[in-house]
Amino acid sequence: MTLPHLSDKERLEVEKKFYSHMCDMFLEMIKTMTISDKEINKRFILTNIELLSEYEAKGKSVVLMCAHYGSWEWLINIAKKINFRSIAIYKRIGNKYFDKLIRDIRSRLDAELIETKKTVELMEYNATHGIKAFYGFASDQSPQLERARYWDTFMGYEVPVYTGAEMLAKKLDMNMVFVKVRKVKRGFYEATIMPLAENVREYPDYEITSKFLREVEKQILEQPEYYFWTHKRWKHVGKKATEQTS
Repeated sequence: MTLPHLSDKERLEVEKKFYSHMCDMFLEMIKTMTISDKEINKRFILTNIELLSEYEAKGKSVVLMCAHYGSWEWLINIAKKINFRSIAIYKRIGNKYFDKLIRDIRSRLDAELIETKKTVELMEYNATHGIKAFYGFASDQSPQLERARYWDTFMGYEVPVYTGAEMLAKKLDMNMVFVKVRKVKRGFYEATIMPLAENVREYPDYEITSKFLREVEKQILEQPEYYFWTHKRWKHVGKKATEQTS
């Protein structure tokens, strides 16, 4: 756990709270199979829902960036609140039974799921045919090391960064937003849409991605126990120099 500003005792307390939250999260995933619209809207509130309509009125598809924080599964409920298509980008899980479970859970909230390897093809098709959508990217993941094009600092470490969301937004001229999630109490969350960039082609490469990472760091530092610490975000720490000289 990368929280050097905390004491060992404080980090241990965060760790305990994280595992408690992770258990809650799995229970929430299962609950999604039967939860009513009324109940999930009470438990997962979008604080500035009007901003979604404003982005639709701009006439461009939107890249929605988020982190593995709070309840990203319930974040997909945004699909029920928009007119554009809602498409969640996800990495296929090796266990086919668990993969099907995850797909069933997310589809229950009206979101379309697309595997990462099929993302470019689908987004280009939709752009060509005038199909507008919100594309959800959990972009705090680690890319395959051999495909890393950009490194940045994240929570005090230099790490390879996933840049696909920004590159696709630039290629297809889409607006970009960040979704900040806050856990209010057990089983209850609030999400806020935060603009990241419009006219994305005017930004230097990776600037928007770096801006996204800074927002994720702020979110983690506010309530570190709700970040998904077990997803190996720092597995390539220290390997940059080796890659560049190999």
